[in-house]
Amino acid sequence: MIGERLSELRKDAGMSQQKLADMLSLTKYTISSYEREKTMPGDDIKVELAKIFNVSLDYLLGLIDEPIPYKRSDKYIKLPDTLPDSAVDAVNTVITAIREYYK
Repeated sequence: MIGERLSELRKDAGMSQQKLADMLSLTKYTISSYEREKTMPGDDIKVELAKIFNVSLDYLLGLIDEPIPYKRSDKYIKLPDTLPDSAVDAVNTVITAIREYYK
């Protein structure tokens, strides 16, 4: 799954394999190998990739489908998975109202 996510993130960022390789002091062929899942990056490279694309390691590894930012600010709120949809809708309504108030 990491290869697919890596390829998607890189392309969404408008970045070539060579550019990413340069950022990581690797070769273009190494990046290609990661994307085709012929080889797996080491943990240190995974952390660097998460930082570069500002996504959590869980997202990069395919453990979750929502690209939670690597760098989370105090403004990031994770709602409990057990929260019913109606409560999530209510939270979103309140957030929208607060945004409008502070425009």
